[in-house]
Amino acid sequence: MNELLYKNSPAHWALSLLARLYIRLLGFSSRVTVKGNNRYQGPAVYALWHRQEVLMIWLHRNQGVAGLVSKSKDGEYMARILLGMGFNVIRGSTTTGGSEALRALIRAARGGYSIAVTPDGPKGPIFKAQPGIAYIAQKAGVPIVPVACALSSKKILRSWDKYQFPLPFGRIEAVYGDPIHVAETDDVAAKALEVENSLNALTEEAERLLAAGA
Repeated sequence: MNELLYKNSPAHWALSLLARLYIRLLGFSSRVTVKGNNRYQGPAVYALWHRQEVLMIWLHRNQGVAGLVSKSKDGEYMARILLGMGFNVIRGSTTTGGSEALRALIRAARGGYSIAVTPDGPKGPIFKAQPGIAYIAQKAGVPIVPVACALSSKKILRSWDKYQFPLPFGRIEAVYGDPIHVAETDDVAAKALEVENSLNALTEEAERLLAAGA
C-alpha cells in the first residue's frame, strides 16, 4: 500500500502539489452542505460515480480511506494527490490484472480500512455500476455507502463520463444514502443494480437540493 513508482519525477511532484492546493481552495471557498451520514462507523465501501471523485477527495481527506490507482504514469499523479490529502493508495487496475486489484481492495477492507470505489470507472458506461463493487463488499463483509453530489460551479469535460470539474466559490450539495449490505448469499449483479439505482436517485436528490437553494 502507498507505493510510489516514479519517485524521481519533478513533474509528478509539482503537478500533484498544485492539484492538492486547488482541491483545498475548492473546499474552503465553496459552501458545502452534507445530507446523511458521511462518517460511517467502521470500514465501508464508499461508492460514487467517477465524474464526482473530486468531492470524495475533499470530504474524506485525512481519514485514511484507501483508493485504487493504476500503476501508469498518469496514475502516479492521482496517487500523489491522494497521499497528500491523507488517503491510502493501492496500486492496480480493474482493467489489467483485475482480480489482483479486487483482492487488494478486499484485503484492505478486511484490515479495517474504508475504501472508495467508482463503480462505473475507469471506462464506463456512465451511470452503470459494475458487479465488482458488490463482490468487494460481500467478500470483505462491509457495507456499501453510496454518495452523490451536485455542483453549482463546474466545467463539464468531454470525457466518457462528462467529468464534472468543480470550480471554486460555488455551492456543493452532497447526499449520503443508507448503507447497502451484501450478504454471502446475495446475487452480486442484483446488488450492483441496487447501488446503481441508489446513486442515480441520490444524484437527482442533490440536484433538487441545489436548485431549491439557488
